[in-house]
Amino acid sequence: MKTDLIVVGGGILGLATAFLAHEQGLTVRVIDRSERPVGSSIMNFGHACFTGQADAVLETVWTSREGWIRAAEATGLWAAQAGTYVPAMTSTELKVLEEFAQHRGEEQVQLVDGDQVGEGIGNPHLGALGGAFLPLDMRVNPREAAPRLAAWLEEEGVSFRWRHEVKEVAGGTVVTNRGSFSAERVICCPNFFLTQLFPDLADKYELRVCSLVMALVERPDWISRELAMFTGTSLARYDGFAAMPSVSRLKEELAEREPALVDCVANLMVTGIGEGLFVGDSHAYDLSPDPFMDQGIAELLIDRAGGYLGLAKPRVIQRWQGQYSDSPKTNLILEKPDEQTTVAVVTSGIGMTMSFGVSDLALRGGSGEVFAC
Repeated sequence: MKTDLIVVGGGILGLATAFLAHEQGLTVRVIDRSERPVGSSIMNFGHACFTGQADAVLETVWTSREGWIRAAEATGLWAAQAGTYVPAMTSTELKVLEEFAQHRGEEQVQLVDGDQVGEGIGNPHLGALGGAFLPLDMRVNPREAAPRLAAWLEEEGVSFRWRHEVKEVAGGTVVTNRGSFSAERVICCPNFFLTQLFPDLADKYELRVCSLVMALVERPDWISRELAMFTGTSLARYDGFAAMPSVSRLKEELAEREPALVDCVANLMVTGIGEGLFVGDSHAYDLSPDPFMDQGIAELLIDRAGGYLGLAKPRVIQRWQGQYSDSPKTNLILEKPDEQTTVAVVTSGIGMTMSFGVSDLALRGGSGEVFAC
């Protein structure tokens, strides 16, 4: 049966696209090589870090937030509007947060004192100089969000073709290893498999794989399952914070104070779920990454996270190597290889955050130019 739309890729971006298209009354088929969501969409922090994104993409950011809220209400998935705490352990970190608060306003950034940020992350003995609370950020459980969304869509009549490896997409036809399908439009969300499906596009944007050292550690009862915590490394990494005047000084300070974190390109952060605390992460870039995790980096991240939370040697429940698409040229590939085909790949670690906003752009035929690095 020919549908209005085929979505190639059953990760969070593809599922968000299917959700929005279904809202619009379109008939939708989703095609994916796996038998369920098992890729980047379940490997991450489940943190929708809306506030930290660049000024230029905020329209897409808030569209994404609204999409997450509607999806949670429709499907019953857990999506906590619990915000993010950012402790400031040095005067430079506090200065960056003050600049960001002045730039964005109190609706997005609320400055707090050291006691408040310590209480917020569950460690009243932290001793921070101050900090910030970002009330508009959200939390989901990445191990539940994509599977629940896929299950709900299927219940609603969206057709899924799992275990179908896509070989070719052109002119409204999708050729897989199990047959061909046709639609009025095709939106491809192939993550780093773009290198196989549209290699010229992958080469154009110098697409590569970013590998992350991640862990789930035991969560004590006094730390909330809704916890989301950034640190100074996050301020130096996310585009919104990184545009502040004092970030150059912060980067110099981090290189002196935490050279090991800088060397592994760390974004030290923690988020919570019922089963534990997600701790990470480091960043390594390669076209064909090695599968091996560095134990020293894993221990470094857990040690530093434990220092913020007042946890000495937290018990590790799981470790894994996360992966996502990355490009040094843009945070979003949004291209039309032909009139009926759109390619959408988030090429940084903000895919969960931006999923519904990028899906909206793709469905409307929008441009990804403002996402250029």
